[in-house]
Amino acid sequence: MDVSLRVAELDHVVLRCRDQARALDFYTRILGLKEERRLERIGLIQLRAGSSMLDLVAATGRGEEGRNLDHFCLGVEAADLAEAARYLRANSVEVLGEPEVRYGARGAGLSIYVRDPEGNVVELKQMPRGES
Repeated sequence: MDVSLRVAELDHVVLRCRDQARALDFYTRILGLKEERRLERIGLIQLRAGSSMLDLVAATGRGEEGRNLDHFCLGVEAADLAEAARYLRANSVEVLGEPEVRYGARGAGLSIYVRDPEGNVVELKQMPRGES
């Protein structure tokens, strides 16, 4: 099965923060990123980092094996994300769920989550047509 799936950019990275306020201060005041969006109900703050985003989510502890990376997102060019998910599964890639609309650096779009060989969660987000 051959599928047209090309990684075009790093869309966003999501960090789990034990002290979200301190992380927000660091990334905004010290590094100069701008807050773009906040979703209080899920504890998410999204910061603009050029054409990409850095998301800060509140966490009380570290995830698996002490990691604080929740996931990172790659912008991909794919004509049909459901077909791309079938292709990935056929190549023994663990796909976590079905394509769903999620928000990222270029706004809302269809994406899927997969797990890389090291256990990291990678979001593959379909880029808007005509952009790369």
